[in-house]
Amino acid sequence: MTEQLREDLPKVIAEFEKKCRENPNSVTAFHHLGLVYMKAGRTEQAISALEKAIEIDPLNGDAMINLGAIYFGLGKLDKALALNEKAIAVHPEGAQAYANLGLIRQQRNELDQALEAYEKALQYNPQLATVWMNLTSLLTMKGEDERALAAARRGLELEPDSPLAHNNLAVALYFSGEYATAMKHLEKAKELGYSVDPNFAARLREKMN
Repeated sequence: MTEQLREDLPKVIAEFEKKCRENPNSVTAFHHLGLVYMKAGRTEQAISALEKAIEIDPLNGDAMINLGAIYFGLGKLDKALALNEKAIAVHPEGAQAYANLGLIRQQRNELDQALEAYEKALQYNPQLATVWMNLTSLLTMKGEDERALAAARRGLELEPDSPLAHNNLAVALYFSGEYATAMKHLEKAKELGYSVDPNFAARLREKMN
């Protein structure tokens, strides 16, 4: 968050709080209030505002997704899962809800279900770079090295300046035996600010010797 945005947040929050008081049945006002509360780190208030938006409009899939993101960040995976499943029920072609569902399933070590969710997300929006990155790590966990490498390349193609994408490609290249190229991407990930796993870096250097 930029310094300017941090300074502007109290004013923006006050404006949306006023809108909510003046329009107590405004889905948009409560949804946006929840979002700015999220940016301000006011988690409990963000939850209340987003729950109010959903109460007003039980078909508001975006509010469900954002509320699910809060619960995911709090480690409340069951609640996050339920909210994204509801969002999918409302909007069956919603790529972001499937992407979130995949990440939640992956966190729960439900790898096959996570894979299915990621594939659905990419079916509806193949431009979601973060999904390709998450898919890379999932396929690596499943030992599907060839598919992991393809997913890693696609993630980097979509976000060439992403440190995570470079790190993921380094890992995928390592398991594919392309050690020199893996090191180049690992060094790039570090240059871009990624906290590289020192144990992985050491194993990669050993392979190159």
